[in-house]
Amino acid sequence: MKKIVVAIDGYSSCGKSTIAKQLAQHAGYTYVDTGAMYRAVALYLSQNSMIQEFKDSDDTYQAKLLKENIKLSFLRTKEGQHICLNGKDVESKIRTLEIGNLASQVSAIGAVRRFLVAQQQLMGVKKGVVMDGRDIGTVVFPNAELKLFLTASAEVRAQRRYDELLEKGTQAVYEEVLRDVQDRDYRDTHRQESPLRQAEDAIVIDNSHMSREEQLQKVIELFNQHING
Repeated sequence: MKKIVVAIDGYSSCGKSTIAKQLAQHAGYTYVDTGAMYRAVALYLSQNSMIQEFKDSDDTYQAKLLKENIKLSFLRTKEGQHICLNGKDVESKIRTLEIGNLASQVSAIGAVRRFLVAQQQLMGVKKGVVMDGRDIGTVVFPNAELKLFLTASAEVRAQRRYDELLEKGTQAVYEEVLRDVQDRDYRDTHRQESPLRQAEDAIVIDNSHMSREEQLQKVIELFNQHING
């Protein structure tokens, strides 16, 4: 059976990672969480108190720092795929609201995007990969055989994110989470480097009122059509 590249893009808290993991498991494909990669870079800069310095530095310095100081890899665990930063599992540390916000800012920097896009493209050379993010179908894999674009209202996405934080024992205020979602939407769609946009050949899925089961069924149907077609 032929293998393809599946590119899943969309707004924050649309469930991109969840559906990408489910589809990868169904197809026996490799799943790549590109959002975790950006969060890991943000975590490194935050831990080393370098966020502002990095933003204010020139492109050459940024590229050199990333290449020399950041090594990313993925680790399979009983809980699922975890990302490692310089050999250390940092999965739990990157999933905070603070790091998510910083990752949105860092992802707008050209040197960061080029650094990570190059790694992502290598991961998909042999195909058989499901990758989710903001620019997978437009920049990372513009020739992907199946492109999906997930969307939902900001209010629905904020509620999902709010519930997720509470489940993890993290205190949160819904109104603050909503503002964060809206701010990230603006940054993602207005940044100069690889802004979030729907690829012309992407299939849009608005999951505002879809259950996870309904969404998975829809995506598997689309996947099977491309494999068999």
